[in-house]
Amino acid sequence: MKKYLNKTTAVFIAAFLAVPVFGAGAKDKKNNVLTVGATPEPHAEILNLLVDDLSKQGIKLVVKEFTDYVTPNEAVESGEIDANYFQHKPYMDSFNKEKGYHLVSVVGVHVEPLALYSKKYTKAADIPAGATIAIPNDPTNEGRALLLLQSAGFVKVDQKAGLTAVPSDLIENKNNFKFKEIEAASLPRVLADVDAAVINGNYALPAGLTSARDGLIVEGKDSPYVNILTVKDGMQNDPRIKALAKALTSQKVKDYIQKKYPNGDVVAVF
Repeated sequence: MKKYLNKTTAVFIAAFLAVPVFGAGAKDKKNNVLTVGATPEPHAEILNLLVDDLSKQGIKLVVKEFTDYVTPNEAVESGEIDANYFQHKPYMDSFNKEKGYHLVSVVGVHVEPLALYSKKYTKAADIPAGATIAIPNDPTNEGRALLLLQSAGFVKVDQKAGLTAVPSDLIENKNNFKFKEIEAASLPRVLADVDAAVINGNYALPAGLTSARDGLIVEGKDSPYVNILTVKDGMQNDPRIKALAKALTSQKVKDYIQKKYPNGDVVAVF
């Protein structure tokens, strides 16, 4: 009798384990819930603009806000969220390389020109020798900041370093600038403590800074750093993702961007 019970118990446990356990991701897909991570401005604002439009297609768009550049990618890779919208492709590519992730770009939406800001000086030429400049500390955005300073003739970056240049890759720094490598999200908060800072648009805008009005040096509008809708490889053909990609590149979004950012702080690329 004891052997029979043990055998029966074993069969029951095996049968139980064979039943698929559906996590939140599977349930959300079944219910047509699409969760997308984004930094607040302009990304989350643009996504929230599309909630009703996607709802009419039977898709419930849930926008989850993040305030850094790391956790949104971790959340997509782990399946916690379905997609994110906050980064450009060079950053995504470097993230994949560093972490061994499988993130892919679905569609490009807009560019936010990078700019140099200062609370102490109104012209880039007024920044003195030996000044302290804060720059993003993440891959590609750090190199992007140094290339922006190079465009104004302040520094010269070793071509071998490319987009991932760091201060040690400078072959010329004629004003002997000192660099503080700071997390991108914290740059607006440290602006008053340094002579100037190179700040990404999605952090400058919520801090009340605009490249057109406040930027001492502004990245050109032909920037290759287009902000993209990102998913984990394999999700590109999900009907919900395709619907969101189409909505993000609609005339409605283009009109919104042009109306809210007439001076070019955000530029649609479609």
